[in-house]
Amino acid sequence: MISRGERVANYVILSVFAVFALLPIVTILGAALGPSDSGGTAGPANFAAAWEAGRFGTYLRTSLAVSAFVVVVSVVLSVMSGYAFGTMRFRGQSALFYLFMLGIMMPSEAVAVPLYFDLRSLGLIDTFWSVALPQVALSVAFGTFWMRAYFRASNRAIVEAARIDGASTWRILWQVLVPPARPAVVTLTVLVFMWTWNEFLIPLIMVTSESLRTAPLGLAFFQGQHTSGFTLLAAGSVIVATPVVIFYLFLQRHFVRGLLQGAVRE
Repeated sequence: MISRGERVANYVILSVFAVFALLPIVTILGAALGPSDSGGTAGPANFAAAWEAGRFGTYLRTSLAVSAFVVVVSVVLSVMSGYAFGTMRFRGQSALFYLFMLGIMMPSEAVAVPLYFDLRSLGLIDTFWSVALPQVALSVAFGTFWMRAYFRASNRAIVEAARIDGASTWRILWQVLVPPARPAVVTLTVLVFMWTWNEFLIPLIMVTSESLRTAPLGLAFFQGQHTSGFTLLAAGSVIVATPVVIFYLFLQRHFVRGLLQGAVRE
């Protein structure tokens, strides 16, 4: 049993961390909703002005397209590779798995330059694929690790029963194992979406066309144009962050459940 003093101390510590986490958010929201730097409009008008001046409509569409592609492809590939590493035995399995793990240990900054030249030799620079494909590769590395941990702890009796009934490998995966794995899959989906949406370095290096700029990259260019206008910059920051917040809130329950399950899987 936790004593009353320990409970109070826990709440105090959590409250302090909550203040540190929420203070920057409240500050940005207050600035975005406050009077403009020119002393004119305030509130929603700031968001309209930032939207028009920063061309955030184009940037958000690009980010949504890239994020949707990366999430779908990464999650599907991660489920299949995690299933293979978690339930099957084949030659070179350990070496191949550790090769996947290099994608987690290797920062994107270390591979950005050689990756640029590789994609340039393929004629993919300044295209949608030059932004999306590297992020798929980076996300699949973590996704494989995440889903492997789940499938290794899955109920083997259910798998064996499905095999006895004549179910194929694909059917066991998608109809037997994936439905109970929804919290783990949703958690992976949320993480990949947030990482892809917030990625800055890869779009900065790979694209030069304004129409291919993602929302964080567009916000950086917007900051360079409005360094003296903090109100518009704050409004632009809120616009860029809103899709991630909405996506997380919509899947929050499954996300937390997946994290709790994943904490005891491996």
